[in-house]
Amino acid sequence: MRTFHVKGIHIGRPCPVLMGVLNISPESFYPGSFVPISAVHETAVKMIADGAEILDIGARSTAPGSPPISVSEETARIKESLYELQGEDSVISIDTMHPEVLNAALHFDIHLANDISGLSNPDMAKLIADAGLPAVLMASGKAPGDARSLKDTHDSIRNVLTRARDQGIEDIILDPGIGKWIPERTAEDDWELCRHFHELSAYNLPLLVAVSRKSFIGELTGQSPTGRLAGTLAVTTRLIENGASVIRAHDIPETRDIIKSVMHLMR
Repeated sequence: MRTFHVKGIHIGRPCPVLMGVLNISPESFYPGSFVPISAVHETAVKMIADGAEILDIGARSTAPGSPPISVSEETARIKESLYELQGEDSVISIDTMHPEVLNAALHFDIHLANDISGLSNPDMAKLIADAGLPAVLMASGKAPGDARSLKDTHDSIRNVLTRARDQGIEDIILDPGIGKWIPERTAEDDWELCRHFHELSAYNLPLLVAVSRKSFIGELTGQSPTGRLAGTLAVTTRLIENGASVIRAHDIPETRDIIKSVMHLMR
């Protein structure tokens, strides 16, 4: 597997890296995760103390049916949150598919780009390459998460990796795109991808797990996002066993303990 470092953090090491979701979007599918700008600094410090090694800052909800916001609003939210974190020794990832947002964030000390569109925008691909940023790239064709079947996911991954290669982007964390990104996607599509997660190791890249409180877990358990922690941890455990390198999570202490416990069992 290709491994690399992000500000001293070894991506692709045997123990998965914990990425905390710092959600500054009030439109989020999981309202309990929303952090107002006034609480960003305090929340970030606590997340790091609890075990998060990377903070993934997102200012726009991408769930189907979520209220849209403008790129300028997303940019303003990201800039406000980064102002709050100036001076902190944090490893920062910016979760956006818009080059205007990432370009504004580059005026601060950031370390990773998380592009759910999988470089489908050539301007985003060039910006990431020119900045020399490592990137989380999601399996996407023309729109984020538009792959449904396992075959579609593999096809999208190959397209994403071609886009990255064309720009010379090598430090990649691969996100298979679990979740209801498009209305046509079903819960069983997500379960099937989880069952075959181990196959994605064939790409020899670090793999991201981003299943925290998502709808496919809720459809199975009958729980709203607030009640999906147990299901999330169960799925996360299985995916760690099957090769996950980065765990993106809302619930930092619980996920930290899951990682420690699974890795201890696998010794």
